[in-house]
Amino acid sequence: MQSRLSAAELRAAADAVVIALACAGDDAAFTEIVRRRHARVRGFMYRLCRRPALGDDLAQQVFLTAWRSIQQLRSAAAFDGWLKRIMITTWLEELRRDKLEFAREPEEADFGSHRETPAERMDLDAALARLAPQARLCVVLAYDEGMSHPEIAALTGLPVGTVKSHISRGGARLRELLAEYEGV
Repeated sequence: MQSRLSAAELRAAADAVVIALACAGDDAAFTEIVRRRHARVRGFMYRLCRRPALGDDLAQQVFLTAWRSIQQLRSAAAFDGWLKRIMITTWLEELRRDKLEFAREPEEADFGSHRETPAERMDLDAALARLAPQARLCVVLAYDEGMSHPEIAALTGLPVGTVKSHISRGGARLRELLAEYEGV
C-alpha cells in the first residue's frame, strides 16, 4: 500500500500514528518503524548471541516476523511489548535449533552505549558472554530492558522461580567476572 504520508511526515509523526498506518498495511510506515527500532533490536540480539553478523540476521528475522503479522496487532500502544515478545521468541527459537556456538570473547561491533564507557561495555559484554544462554537472556531482560520477574517469566515461558534464580546467579557471576577485570 502506498503511504498516506510523505517520508518527512512519517519521520515527524508520533509512534502511534506510524504504527497505526503500518497496521493498516502502509509499507513506508513499516519502514519508518524499522528505522526507529533497528538499533535497539540489533543491540538486544547482539547482547544475547555475541556475534554481530548473527545479531543482524536475528534482527532481520524479528522485523520479517513483525512485517508478516503486524496487521494482527490490535493496538498501537501494545507495539513495543509485542515487538519485545517477537525478539525473545526469535532468540529462543534460535536456541532450540541449537545452532549457536557462543563466542567467549566479544567481537568488534559498534552498537553504541547508553550507560557505560566503551571499555566498560566491552568488559560487560565479555562477562555476559560467559553466562549460559537462558541466564544471559534473563539478566539482559531484567537489567537492560528493566523488566520485572513476572514479565520475564511470561515472555520466556520460564517459571518465575527459574527467572529469579537466573538473574540472581547470573548477577553474582557477572560481579565475580567484572571484579576480575578490575584487578587487571
